[in-house]
Amino acid sequence: MSAAVQITLWRDGGREALASRGPSGSRCRLSPRRLEKLAGYLEQGPAAHGWVEDQVWTAARVATLIGRKFHVSYSVSGATRLMHRLGFSPQVPARRVAERDEQAVTAWKEATWAEVKGPGPPAEATSASRTKPGSPDGRPKDAPGAGAATRRS
Repeated sequence: MSAAVQITLWRDGGREALASRGPSGSRCRLSPRRLEKLAGYLEQGPAAHGWVEDQVWTAARVATLIGRKFHVSYSVSGATRLMHRLGFSPQVPARRVAERDEQAVTAWKEATWAEVKGPGPPAEATSASRTKPGSPDGRPKDAPGAGAATRRS
């Protein structure tokens, strides 16, 4: 609200005209009773409502649940805000294959990955600087500042 509008409101209506009218934006499409029911549904868990592959509430699942139970359409971002309002947070399910063999994964990491990765560069060839990758030891002897690069014992 601009200062000119505030001054006009103050002149016309005094302090009451400047009082807060509550939060702006659209109203919640679910009544307080329906919000309580939704919180109960969320506490039952996803498996109770047909999502048995993992036990996480994603915002997309909550939006679908609201549509199924209350016949009200919510966007994914709207479902996220509603979940936060109810004290829940949407989760992102881990994408793992059901047939994953943990022993085979561990064996591959120990044998194959070590071979693929390789030993890496030697410690003296590395640098902490992203802009100057060279080492001061590699500086020519007659270069300016060459004496400053000597190591202390």
